[in-house]
Order: sequence, then C-alpha cells, then structure tokens
Amino acid sequence: MPHNIAILGSTGSIGTQTLDVISRFPERFKATVLAAGSNVEQLIEQAVKFRPSLAIIADESKYARLREALSPLGIETAAGSAALADAMERPDFDTVVTATVGYSGLLPTVRAIRAGKQIALANKETLVVAGELVTRLLRESPVRVIPVDSEHSAIYQCLVGEDPATVEKLIITASGGPFRSFSKEQIESVTPSQALRHPRWNMGAKITIDSATMLNKAFEIIEARWLFDVTPDRIEAVVHPQSIVHSMVEFIDGAVKAQLGIPDMRLPIRYALGDASRLPSSERPLSLTDYAQLTFEKPDPEKFPCLKLAPYALNRGGNAACIINAANEVAVRAFLDEKISFPEIYGTIMRTLDAIPFIQSPTLDDYVETHSAAITFAEQLTGCKIPLR
Repeated sequence: MPHNIAILGSTGSIGTQTLDVISRFPERFKATVLAAGSNVEQLIEQAVKFRPSLAIIADESKYARLREALSPLGIETAAGSAALADAMERPDFDTVVTATVGYSGLLPTVRAIRAGKQIALANKETLVVAGELVTRLLRESPVRVIPVDSEHSAIYQCLVGEDPATVEKLIITASGGPFRSFSKEQIESVTPSQALRHPRWNMGAKITIDSATMLNKAFEIIEARWLFDVTPDRIEAVVHPQSIVHSMVEFIDGAVKAQLGIPDMRLPIRYALGDASRLPSSERPLSLTDYAQLTFEKPDPEKFPCLKLAPYALNRGGNAACIINAANEVAVRAFLDEKISFPEIYGTIMRTLDAIPFIQSPTLDDYVETHSAAITFAEQLTGCKIPLR
C-alpha cells in the first residue's frame, strides 16, 4: 500500500518538488491532502493529476473556484487556516510535509504532532517561532521529525549511527546569497530584483530575500538548536559558495562528517519521504571532478547583521524569535514593494523587538498574540500590510 501524505504548501517550490518525487514513486507514495495559500489554479491542476481526498485553499476568496472545479471529481474541498489545521486530524494520511512559508506552518504542525502524524519539516519557522513548545510536544509523542531543509537534512544524515554525546559542533553551510562579494556600502542600495537573483537555488521570493539578508541562516541555527538538542555555542555557519557541501558535523575526536550533493531539493525530500531510507534517483549525480575547488569562509556579520539575531534569540529565549520572524515577514514584503531599503529589513526587526512585550515562558496562545502584535507594529512602521496568517 502507498504511504499516504499531506502536503502543506503544495504549489510552492518544495511542494511542487515533493509532488515530483511522489509521481516517480507511485507504488510508494500517494498525495492524500493538498493545501495551498492562494494559487488556486495550480492547486486545481495538481488535484486533477494526483486525485487527493481533500484540497484546501487558505485564501477563502478563492474557495468557490476550487469547489466548482473539484467537486465534480469527487474531491473534497475546504478553505481557510482553521480548515487546514483541522485537516491534520484526518485518518487518511500519516505523514505531513510542511512546506508553507513563514508563521503559517506553526499551528497545523502542532495539530499534526498532537494527532500522531510523522513530520517532514520544510517550514523552519515552526521551530524558530516556537521551538521550545514544539520540542516539548515531540518529547511527549511518538512522532518523528525528519528535516527537509538541505542543511538540516545533511546534519541529520551525518548523525545517523553516531552517539549524540560525541558531537562537538554543527556546521551549517550558506551560499552567501547574491551579495556575498558586495561591500557594506554597495549593500545599502541594492534593489529587490538584485536580491531575487540567488546564485544557486531556485526558491520563492520570501526565502530568497531571507537568503540575501542571511536571516535564513540565523533561522537555521535556531532550528538546528531545537532539532538536534545542541547548545547555541556549538552551532556555527560558514559560507560555501558552491553549495555542494550542505552541512557538516564535527565530533569530539576531531573527525568531521559532511553530506555532499548537487543543489537539488529532491534529494532531502526523497530522504524524508522515505523515512530516512535512500530511494534511487534519475538525476545527474554529483561529480567532484566538475568542481575545481570547494571553498569556505566566515560570514561577515557587519555586512549581514541579521546573522546576529540567532544568538540573540536563543540567549533571550521566550517569544523573541517569534517577534523576529513576524517583523521579518512584513519587512521582506515592504522591501519587495520598495517601501523600505534592504538595510531597513534589519532595522524594522530591531525596532519591533523593542516595541513588543517580552514573554519568558509563552504558551501557544502567547505565540499567536505575539505574532499578531508584531505584524501590526511592523506594518505601521513600514506602511506595508500583509495578510495575517
């Protein structure tokens, strides 16, 4: 029998590549639930092809179109964030691929964990926003989380068969984004079109801008702290422009293990869907002779101050990372809309941190309220409104 899967964010980059993997292994996997944000036409195309039991559109204004197209096919439809969270308790799937962008992944992931679903985690913000809460839920549950992000998948693979007590350090690689070689002065005047030209990965606009500011690397450090139960002082980032070494683990005996591969997200997706087993690939394999050299360098936190937010958030704890994430969602949108400059993304985050009350031990409701308050403040600050998710 095929392994039944729900894909949250099915029309995004990770979602579409997940469906590509599923289509290559129809005897192993079936997409039972597909959920998208607002791209209703692509969701309809996916549902017609893969015939899930349920298709969900988060944007309720698009629901009539979804229902009209899919009801004649016997495909159940729903709309809204509450419907998405409620769907996590359905009995017709056992694995959830959380591939939504930003805060929107938190509530359905929490519901999925409570419902006993296995998690293939591609939404780093879930652990960034509420890492302490989510890891506490996981300790009380048989659920296993297998990361889909290439960096965390690499670390996960390097740790297979190893005693956690022998881990000295986690080393997360970064491409450096489009502005790695820019001076601080050059970075001050970059445009959205420049920031969207990632040198290695093809990603959505939000993630691409996070890569340009290197906030994505700060988020990955925060996520790694919760995924692998490693203290913040034992996690570091290095810039690796070739994006062939996806991350490394250093052990107490001085050995370093690395996972290498071409920049293709289908590799970690296959690994996660296969429940940490390896499935064959028809893609071109990595050939080290194609690369004259693999280089590594220290990131510059003066050029990319968002990197400093990882140690800040982890040392402060509480709802600090939740505030950072919410402010960034607004700031990125404001930058793309040319309402603020590139450096003002960091400035917006810092001003929002100063404005929103700190909560040392937040509940799930506290995280929800913090996110809403930080979004509202950052919107007022930038003059840019985003849908509250």
